[in-house]
Amino acid sequence: MAEPSAESTYLGKMPAGFGMIAVLHGDLDTGDGVGKVYYRQDASPATLRQAADQINRAFPEDDEVEPEHTVVVTWVDVVSSQHHGHSRGDGLEKQRNSFQLVIASAETASYAILLYPREGLQFASTAVGGSSQAMQAGFSKGLVKYLVFTRQGPYYRITTERETSVRALAEETNSGKRGVWVYEIGTSPYFTSVAPGEVTDLPPDTDLESRVPEEAASERYPGGGQQVKYPPYKPEEEVYREEEPHQGPHHGDQFTVHTVQYQPQVVVVDDGDINVDVFSYNSETCANNRKKCSTFADCKDYASGYCCHCRLGYYGNGIQCVSEGKPQRMNGKVNGRVYVGNSPSPVEFNSNDLHSYVVANDGRAYVAISTIPASLGPSLQPLSALGGVIGWAFALQQPGHKNGFSIIGGEFMCQAEVTFLPAQEKLTIKQVFSGIDEHNHLVVSTTLEGRVPEVLRGSTVQIEPYSEIYQYSSNLITSSSTRDYTVNLDDGSAETRTYQWRQSITFQSCPHDEAARAILPTQMLSVDQVFVMYDSNNELIRYAMSNKIGDIKGGQQEEENPCFTGRHGCDTNAVCRPEQGTEFTCHCAAGFTGDGRSCYDIDECRETPQTCGEHSVCNNQPGTFRCECNDGYQFASDGYTCIGVDRPVDHCAAGSHDCDVPERARCSYSGGSSYVCSCLPGFQGRGRVCQDIDECQSARCHQEAVCYNTQGSFTCQCRPGYYGDGFYCSSEHKKTKCETHRDRLLGSAEFGRQGPQPVPGQYVPTCDSQGAYEATQCHGSVGQCWCVDRNGLEIPGTRSGTSRPLCIEQGVVRPPVGPTPRPDVYPLPPGTHLLFAQSGRIEFVPLEGYNMKKTEAKTVLHLPEKVIIGVAYDCVEKMVYWTDITSPSISKANLQGGETIPVISSDLESPEGITIDHLGRTLFWTDSMKDRIEVSSLDGTQRRVLIDTDLVNPRAIIVDPVNGNMYWADWNRDAPKIETAAMDGTNRRVLVKDDLGLPNGLTYDPQSSQLCWADAGTHMMECMNPVQGDRRKAMEEIQYPFGITSYGKNIYYTDWRRDAVIMVDRQAGRETDVFQPQKQTRLYGITMAHAQCPSGQNYCAVNNGGCTHLCLATPKGRSCLCPDNALVVSCVERDGGRF
Repeated sequence: MAEPSAESTYLGKMPAGFGMIAVLHGDLDTGDGVGKVYYRQDASPATLRQAADQINRAFPEDDEVEPEHTVVVTWVDVVSSQHHGHSRGDGLEKQRNSFQLVIASAETASYAILLYPREGLQFASTAVGGSSQAMQAGFSKGLVKYLVFTRQGPYYRITTERETSVRALAEETNSGKRGVWVYEIGTSPYFTSVAPGEVTDLPPDTDLESRVPEEAASERYPGGGQQVKYPPYKPEEEVYREEEPHQGPHHGDQFTVHTVQYQPQVVVVDDGDINVDVFSYNSETCANNRKKCSTFADCKDYASGYCCHCRLGYYGNGIQCVSEGKPQRMNGKVNGRVYVGNSPSPVEFNSNDLHSYVVANDGRAYVAISTIPASLGPSLQPLSALGGVIGWAFALQQPGHKNGFSIIGGEFMCQAEVTFLPAQEKLTIKQVFSGIDEHNHLVVSTTLEGRVPEVLRGSTVQIEPYSEIYQYSSNLITSSSTRDYTVNLDDGSAETRTYQWRQSITFQSCPHDEAARAILPTQMLSVDQVFVMYDSNNELIRYAMSNKIGDIKGGQQEEENPCFTGRHGCDTNAVCRPEQGTEFTCHCAAGFTGDGRSCYDIDECRETPQTCGEHSVCNNQPGTFRCECNDGYQFASDGYTCIGVDRPVDHCAAGSHDCDVPERARCSYSGGSSYVCSCLPGFQGRGRVCQDIDECQSARCHQEAVCYNTQGSFTCQCRPGYYGDGFYCSSEHKKTKCETHRDRLLGSAEFGRQGPQPVPGQYVPTCDSQGAYEATQCHGSVGQCWCVDRNGLEIPGTRSGTSRPLCIEQGVVRPPVGPTPRPDVYPLPPGTHLLFAQSGRIEFVPLEGYNMKKTEAKTVLHLPEKVIIGVAYDCVEKMVYWTDITSPSISKANLQGGETIPVISSDLESPEGITIDHLGRTLFWTDSMKDRIEVSSLDGTQRRVLIDTDLVNPRAIIVDPVNGNMYWADWNRDAPKIETAAMDGTNRRVLVKDDLGLPNGLTYDPQSSQLCWADAGTHMMECMNPVQGDRRKAMEEIQYPFGITSYGKNIYYTDWRRDAVIMVDRQAGRETDVFQPQKQTRLYGITMAHAQCPSGQNYCAVNNGGCTHLCLATPKGRSCLCPDNALVVSCVERDGGRF
């Protein structure tokens, strides 16, 4: 065997310069004494038969292969060399990989069989030259020498440069068996090519329920860290092992692998006892598996293995632990195929949303399922049991008893059978709980199949309290009960019905801790205060119930401790601790602070700013926090370090394309690193060179008009004595409303040297060049100016005698002169951007850090006939919303491409300010003509007026959804003010009323709790903490600001006089940069388009806060409100407290 080549010749290089079979090609290490590499020759009948099975399954169309020899190489618990001898410093142990290669040789061909067990791939990259690179798998012939030169020979790559392709090795296949990959690598007498296996589909899981209990008993604990797979993957089924010496005809002899180019090199060899069962080695200790426990758990070794145990203040099975007292949230999908009554056709539904919220310290569970059609919804009302297992998992625990999550954690499968009496209709409910996701939400998938008795539309269902006996064994829990429910019909009659309920829950327990398995064999779940409702308007079905787990006798003490009844008054984020008799104390859950009666979230991101690593941001969440990699980065295999993503380049967005200039050509991104160049309308060519089309050569104008060619377009102008737009010219001029108004007044006037002169003291309107009323009208005789609408009517509250008011152009929609080509419009690229409105377009400026990348500013939306005033961005769906005063209307569009979508187009006069609660999914806006503030769902439904009194010219509006507050500015010249209220419109109060002029723009920075505004009357920018009232000047001597937004230390605002976006360092109080768009017109609203949604939560973020219609956050929790047109029967209003 040849000596190994130097690492520099092959690390990070694929293909390498020598012949190689790379099972996982990276900088791996066995120097810590744990990792091992074994190899052997094997011609035993069992191993040859196993190899033949893998090969023949991978190539089903070929003749069957019967190998004569095998070489087996196994890597066990190897680590990345970058971790050898170095501690991470965060308490996590090294990640280890185990995998295997088998080279099987038949008479005329050789095959490579690569095996990657799920639990065996814990990292996907290693350090190469100071950077982290994904490991690679493949084949290489190396350098091939010819007579006078040497060049790279054939090679075949299984993986790409991405870590995801490495992780896929354990999840996918080309042989029909998960994690097993088969390749034909050589044929006699010479090499042709590598031929991969042909079966890429995985076989469907069969009889999942019957397989889990038997397999779970023999599976090692735990199964894959935070996620137990059903059925578990068993690498023992594929591993080639050598349990005892065997007497094959070729055992111990060298043999030929029938391929020219491949000479296997085993770089690391353990020359100890090779007689080893590779995946049955004893690694069941905490030293090798500590990372598989929860962050909030400790690992403990036992004689036969290890177990994980949640620490004090947390509960669960050790693999998953949650904080005591903290409310729990669940999300998932529901699929079904359900027959209703005697219907011959089923109601089918797929991927319907399920949301649940459990107040853990009183056992109250809320469940909602969306998009349930009216043909099925009423008949599902009796099945409150859909949330039953959720209630059991987090039930209020009586002394000496444990709820489901305390025993089995969040990874289990539940199957229930419901039999309705007396007609024996049957419904099967399957629920798979997949553990806690990165948002700390429990994930559940639900499937319904069968038949239910019909409940007529309009009927309500009442479910009586019931109890259910749960029987426990090591890996199986069963329960059954009989439940009565009453159906109340529309005609006032009622009937009582019954169904029987049987369910089994399968899970994996830790078999090594006998004490942990000594739980009571039976417990009783008591369920009362059951509430069910089907909302036909929104196609929602809701369940709520209170759950307690305790003794099967159901006995209660004469005076029970409030901790065991749920009547303790502790905060929803607190745990109740029982003491002597009926005494108890309230303690805030981990991640919260307070006296237990009132608990407040601890912002770990603010208190420990360095808690997340480089290239990452800290996202605070209720009771916890989450580290997220910055845009362009992703987590490495250690789950902590953020590394750069080698992603395809969008040359259009980066400006590295070779299309003609944006004034003549458009660059269209087509995926990967590809793009297409095309000339804009008015130009001709292939996109890389575009030439202007001279439209005047084709007689496009009227015969009495003159044509003027321009770049990309042309204009037509009627000859002297003719009137029109150039496409049609007439000797008769049709006056506009403004011109008629003006000329009527001047017609009765006396003529002077400069034409007709108005009567002294008489007001004559001013018309613009298109004949429309100018937005600002002045009467020189009285020394006053005011704003008018498109009909020339004065807008109340705008009259000023000291300076010209800041009026918005309300002119009529003018027909274009000549065909106006659509300008270069680009989708919004990844990253954080400024969005601002400029007449009929919305443009973006990318931000690098906090600085504007002005050369990359582009148009993202073009609506030439509109006047866009306010803009808002929804970071969840990547949509921009805007107000338009010409329609008037509110619309939205996807910034990645798509048509304009109307949101609200009725009962508006002058919508201006607009803002979004991205958590509660609601839209707020002001109307300065109707003088009111409204709210609606993001699709424009569920509209409600929040405030319609004591408003004159409301414009800017902003919300703070985490704290439940909204702020707005009223630039009424007689009494300008800035106000605040809860987001439901209650608790309204004036924040600022002194020393204001024209407060146009508002912005709120949640990180610093600063509310800032720009005033075009005082020419100042000011900020304050709304709670403390510490008003201060941030910038003086600004000119005419309109819109304003903030990001980090900077404030960005649009200025009417400068026609620019100006950046201000709020802390230094100085202007730091200016961006002036190419088009010099007025700029209106401005907002941030964040790459990731700002951190924080509110009570409306999950399950719509338990509301039937509008959920509006408040400082104390949330309010459930009905839209103005809601039917009283179907909408339930609740106050602003917590639920």
